[in-house]
Amino acid sequence: MTRTITMMQPYLFPYLNYFQLIAVADVFVLGDDLQYIKSGWINRNRILEHNDARMITFPLKRDSFDLAINQRQLSDTFDDESKRLINLLKHHYSRAPHFSEVMPLLERLIGFPERNLALYIEHTLRGLCTYLDIDTRVVRASDLNLPRMLDKQDRVIQTAKLFDATLYINPMGGVALYDQDYFSRHGLALRFMQMDEISYPQYRLPFVSNLSIIDVMMFNDVERIRALLGCYSLHLGCAHSAAATVSDVAWS
Repeated sequence: MTRTITMMQPYLFPYLNYFQLIAVADVFVLGDDLQYIKSGWINRNRILEHNDARMITFPLKRDSFDLAINQRQLSDTFDDESKRLINLLKHHYSRAPHFSEVMPLLERLIGFPERNLALYIEHTLRGLCTYLDIDTRVVRASDLNLPRMLDKQDRVIQTAKLFDATLYINPMGGVALYDQDYFSRHGLALRFMQMDEISYPQYRLPFVSNLSIIDVMMFNDVERIRALLGCYSLHLGCAHSAAATVSDVAWS
């Protein structure tokens, strides 16, 4: 019997493919102990604004960029920032067909009082998974007590072994980082997920793609989103010597 595991850094309100990775797995490992990446997607994403993409950012306290995600904190002014973000979402999505059922959920998630970045993101992801009826087991990497200096590939393999996983699925962007043969020698199948070309009605054409799950939820009911979660294909990688380490690119 195939037991599937997927892993990603915690992202705030990520795009649909992130939830495809969660939904396809028996176990999803949240890489909360990985290094925070400046200008990445950990604490920012994109929403729809006047038929274009607008970046939204959840501000953090100033701190060393060497810290792990679970060592970073939201800013001291986040109470005010969160209210501004909620008002921004209300302004841009008030005419969306599913605004009335989605906005109260977003208000609860954005207004959650936790200020540790990793825990705040985990809470939002769990809340969104509940709304989308995704029942995958979610665990924190920091609870697994893996050696810190593991090579990127060995970190994945050792994590998979903890859960008796036989298949690891990574986003398509990580093809160059992993050696198919190396995984096979350790008893773990490796596949890469490519999300299909997806579109849905927004306010008007042209369609603005790869926005936050917020946009997907505003314009689609849960049944439709559940169908979109299955719109992907799995691919083999290539056999090579992957030299990337955990600090280079984390699980992506």
